[in-house]
Amino acid sequence: MAALGETTGKPSFERVLERMKRSPEGMAILLEQPRVISAKVGHAWDLPENTFGAAYAKFMGSRNFSPDDRPPVRFMETDELAYVAMRAREVHDFWHTLFDLPTNLIGESTLKVIEFEQMYLPMCLMSVIGGTVRFNEKQRKLFFQHYFPWAVRAGAQCTDLMCVYYERHFHEDLEDVRRKWGIIPGPKQA
Repeated sequence: MAALGETTGKPSFERVLERMKRSPEGMAILLEQPRVISAKVGHAWDLPENTFGAAYAKFMGSRNFSPDDRPPVRFMETDELAYVAMRAREVHDFWHTLFDLPTNLIGESTLKVIEFEQMYLPMCLMSVIGGTVRFNEKQRKLFFQHYFPWAVRAGAQCTDLMCVYYERHFHEDLEDVRRKWGIIPGPKQA
């Protein structure tokens, strides 16, 4: 799936790169090139419970995920585009945390809608189509009546999430960062 995102996403990553260059926080990300790896985000597990960092650590820990599990980028023409593609992969779990979306088929498909709204990556749209094909009738109805319309609005109304230096906000209250970035947590499954 990651290779598909790279091979179909070059124009999208180029647009994200240009937006990041126009944003002070995005430019700081490009200059410093932070990585979402255990060595850099491990302190999140020690933060107070109400913080964004602690919520991220809880999300990762409850699923036995490691930030080190993302594959490297292989099909981008420049180091700058490769970094943007890697950053998009690495912030995925921050977005799960911020939007309070589970890692099941509905949650992943919903997050792909938000990612599409934010980056216009063809792979996101393909993932949603592929995911919804696997839904049973009840899941499909739930997704298209509740999750899909919410995700389109959520992805369009929040800040440009690729221009957020998340690591600098780990110590802040989760609800405060959601408000600051215009993020409304996802609907709960019925």
